[in-house]
Parts: sequence; structure tokens; C-alpha cells
Amino acid sequence: MSDAPIILGYDPETLRERIDVDAAEARLAEIAVLRSLTALNEKVALLRMLGRLDEAFDTAQTAYRQSRFTGAREDALAARVRKAQVQQFQGKHDVALQDLTGCVDEALTHEWDELAAFALQHRGKVRFEQREYTEALVDFERAHELRLARGVAADQLQSSKFAIRVTRAILEGDEEPSSELSEPITSIDS
Repeated sequence: MSDAPIILGYDPETLRERIDVDAAEARLAEIAVLRSLTALNEKVALLRMLGRLDEAFDTAQTAYRQSRFTGAREDALAARVRKAQVQQFQGKHDVALQDLTGCVDEALTHEWDELAAFALQHRGKVRFEQREYTEALVDFERAHELRLARGVAADQLQSSKFAIRVTRAILEGDEEPSSELSEPITSIDS
């Protein structure tokens, strides 16, 4: 496995990942033949970031079906979040928002804080794209709070902080929020 970071930061206009395309393609090639749920989930993220949205959606569907067969409800919920991310990138904001709201509710009900934060972060991104900045900020702040309480990886905290900073800047009328992050992101589940 290559140590090159795939996610280099986030675009302040869309909050979408800025990626090293070569590193993403290389990682996708490395895991192409793998069929585990972990590999499928990683493929969904890589395909989505590379803009191969039909393949990403099909892979997300496969990951969701596989997670349902394993019986682990947390895995199924995480697969639903990834599928909703693809729908967001496909421009299906209403469907993605509805799915992510269901994921947030389920995760909070079962006290799956890390999954709740994951779903909140991405629901916030959908709201951000819909220019619902106040609602997006609420989601980002709650995701950050849950992530901080759970002691998650620094890159996940960083993505929440960046989204909060950009959204606050927009709400305060700043023209160009900073696009710089302190370091490349190593996780694709941010």
C-alpha cells in the first residue's frame, strides 16, 4: 500500500475533497480484486472522489447488500451514508438529505456516536451545497462535538473544523474563506 495521501484538503466552495488523482487511481488498482466489505467501502469513496459516480453507486449498493447479509447494523448504516454521499455527488440532494437524516436519527438512537458524526458531517455537506448554511453549520458543529468526545482521528476532526470555519465565514459575509488545511488527510472517511 502506498503512503501517499489521497486527500490533500478540501475545496472551500464545495467542501469536497481535493485529491491526488494518481494516488487515488493507484489505490483503486491495489484493491480492485478485493471483495471484503472494507474494500468495497474504500472503493465507493475512491470512485466517488474520482468522479466515477455510476460505478461508485453500484459499488455502494453492493456494499450495502453485503453489510445487510453480515447482520452488523452499524456496517449497514455506514454503507447507507456512503451511498448517500454518492447521491449527493450525482446531484440528488433531496434523496441524499433524506437518507442521511435517517442515518443520523438511527445512529443517535443507538448511541453510535462515530456513525452519527459521519452522517451529520455529510448531511451538513448536502445542506452546504443547497446553500442552507445555518443548518449545515449546526450539523458540522454537532459532528465535531461527537468526534471530539469520542477521540477520533485528527483528520476527521480537521475536516469538521474546516467545514465549520468555511460555513461561518460565509454566514459572516467573508468573500474567500481559507482553503488551506495544516496537513494532507490520510483517511477517506472524513
